[in-house]
Amino acid sequence: MHPSELRAENQALRQQLEDMLREARANEDKMRRFDQLEHRLIAAGSLGELLRLLLLEYRPVFGIEFVGLTLLDTQLEIRSILDAELHEHTALPGLQLPPTLRALDALDLDQRPWLGAYDAILHGDLFGAAPGIASVALLPLSRRGQLIGCLQFGSSDAARYNSGAGTKFLERLAAIASVCLESALNQERVKRAGLTDVLTGVHNRRYFEHRCLIEISQARRHSQALACLFLDIDHFKPVNDRHGHAAGDAVLRAVGLMIQGQLRAGDTVARWGGEEFVVLLPRTPAAAAREVAERIRQRIADQRLPVGGGIELAVTVSIGLAMLELAGSPEAAPLLQAADAALYRAKQGGRNQVVGGSAAPP
Repeated sequence: MHPSELRAENQALRQQLEDMLREARANEDKMRRFDQLEHRLIAAGSLGELLRLLLLEYRPVFGIEFVGLTLLDTQLEIRSILDAELHEHTALPGLQLPPTLRALDALDLDQRPWLGAYDAILHGDLFGAAPGIASVALLPLSRRGQLIGCLQFGSSDAARYNSGAGTKFLERLAAIASVCLESALNQERVKRAGLTDVLTGVHNRRYFEHRCLIEISQARRHSQALACLFLDIDHFKPVNDRHGHAAGDAVLRAVGLMIQGQLRAGDTVARWGGEEFVVLLPRTPAAAAREVAERIRQRIADQRLPVGGGIELAVTVSIGLAMLELAGSPEAAPLLQAADAALYRAKQGGRNQVVGGSAAPP
């Protein structure tokens, strides 16, 4: 072989070796970053923190333009958890919580990641209006053989995700994300079980007292209105005396559901004790809070509640309304006492009415 040909071959081999070393270093760096993210996912202390890592941290770490997450939420459980933790689940861009996985069913995904060119018709529902996507990776998330959602990656590089690319990293990420999601949800369920009133299904007093301090702190920090409602079912004792405690329980459950049905995501309702309920309305001025209270009162007054044995009862509620004094005590007691005092005036004034709206005394 001619010396010039040997030199050319050596240069070609040297170039191949450099390319292989460069790829090995890139893979090593990719694995290091993946391991760091993996440990952070496993160590996430809440569902909100876990979702933030997936949706906000993955994109800059791995240099892609879009990360989305679709999670099945048939009972609005995830939405409720995130609204309580983050106030608004929309604080997590790219998160979708559909009641069904129709958008995924149409793709006929199996248990392994799917890589390929972006198709607006096929993938538009998953990626929304994200611009400039050329290739996508869809990572099915499943537990015990059941599809629970999908992690979506989108890149402007058409060659980034193609059908011939390896999926080892993506398969591992999907498996870890699925396990972490199930673990986070189970932890939230355990926490909520200890903070939920067993009879009515709304929060209990312990949760409310904890939430109240958080909302007061937020309201004062951002100079936002915070309203508190105390609600009491009128003439509740005769319901138990005449129809039995099972009928009384049915009334409590129905009233709790009707109150909850008139509130926004981010509002809080709890059973305070006996036939009393309490509600927090963040970022709600007095006039709007009175409208909510009147809506709750009217909704309950308009219903006849089935309590078993073919019996239906008409019940009403009295409501006391108080507004947080932004310059007052950091404790919850003044706000609750003001709402309770307003409730007392509503009861004394004839029941089935809303009383209050002035600021809580300092």
